[in-house]
Amino acid sequence: MDNTEIIKKPDPFYAVLLYREFRSYLGMRFFFTFAYQMQAVIIGFHVYHLTEDPLALGLVGLCEAIPAIGIALYGGYIADKSEKRGLLLKVFFGVFLCSLVMLIVTSKQMHTYIPSSYIVPIMYLMVFGIGIARGFFSPATFSLMAQIIPKRLYPKSSTWNSTSWQLASILGPMAGGLIYGYYGITVTYYVIIAFISISLVCIFFLKSHPPTFIPKESIVKSLTEGVQFVFKNKMMLGAMSLDLFSVFFGGAVALLPVFANDILKVGPEGLGLMRAAASTGAVLTMLIMTVYSPMNKPWRNLLIAVTGFGTSIICYGLSKNFYLTLALLFMEGAFDSVSVIIRSTIMQLLTPDDMRGRVSAVNSMFIGSSNEIGAFESGLTAKLMRTVPAVVFGGSMTILVAGITYLKTKNLTKLTLQEINEHNDPSSLS
Repeated sequence: MDNTEIIKKPDPFYAVLLYREFRSYLGMRFFFTFAYQMQAVIIGFHVYHLTEDPLALGLVGLCEAIPAIGIALYGGYIADKSEKRGLLLKVFFGVFLCSLVMLIVTSKQMHTYIPSSYIVPIMYLMVFGIGIARGFFSPATFSLMAQIIPKRLYPKSSTWNSTSWQLASILGPMAGGLIYGYYGITVTYYVIIAFISISLVCIFFLKSHPPTFIPKESIVKSLTEGVQFVFKNKMMLGAMSLDLFSVFFGGAVALLPVFANDILKVGPEGLGLMRAAASTGAVLTMLIMTVYSPMNKPWRNLLIAVTGFGTSIICYGLSKNFYLTLALLFMEGAFDSVSVIIRSTIMQLLTPDDMRGRVSAVNSMFIGSSNEIGAFESGLTAKLMRTVPAVVFGGSMTILVAGITYLKTKNLTKLTLQEINEHNDPSSLS
């Protein structure tokens, strides 16, 4: 297929939804993300409730980031050479088991048998297990999406994929906070496990696709090939680096339980709404972007979006009003969604089919775990300089990163999507 078809032959915004397998893929992503986001809210609030230590919230993120980063390259290699549906079944079943263990250890019936001092360490261990699963999940889903739709629909598939993720990120935290607040943690975990089960069922509606990569050399050489591809592509490397450092310093969402419990005093119900506010802004913005694309000058728009993201974080950190905080978190999600769409579209266009798993693995090391590492950074700085100064510091550093990136990549701000697509050889964007 001619690469320029994406520009010369535009499709309606719903075109990608005509593919039944893509609809199953969206269902899988939605229900899994719904459960994952519910779990993230209640783990954070429950750990903070038990420890009253913001650093404990950072450790939750670190427990997930360490295995996700450590196994990412190997996960990408396995994703490239494996049948994707079978791999995803194993990944989701692993997450299901980790969630089941957390249901058991947090239930009131088990308090007689499990000392309360053991609960937090066990939760950390299960989060570590979920981090291992994530190391395989991201490369597998990234590779699979490219196999079920034509290349001309990559931008629209990225938008719908991100919109599905963000919609689940609205409803998941909101449901998690409300169910936890009214019915307790045990009922919440039953709902989480139910949605993970639904996502498992969705996988069975996907077709079995043969691997796009048959390794002919050692695993070390195969992994090195994926890393070298990314580091030779200035635009891809720049997008990953920008997200890594901006989210590292802007990971203030990890401190939302502190704001909900100590500063705004709105409890787990308010925490769910705060987590949902950012995703609401993201979903509405993504729906707008299905009609008004940000890809006319993607690199310029990416830098603008990251700057707006950092500014929203600073303002949210200074806010003492619950409703103003919701509005600022809404704006944070809106800016973040623009950068997500641009980054994911650039990656889909610039990555060869036989390297998608390994390139996605490198991306996961840069981006996929930057939220968790950023959560640890936010928890540590909050421990050292208190919560509000830590959030303001993080937002300020995000803006600084965007400024430095602009100064180093001015030549990329003039490129259109068509120019990126026509010059998708890594050396041409160097």
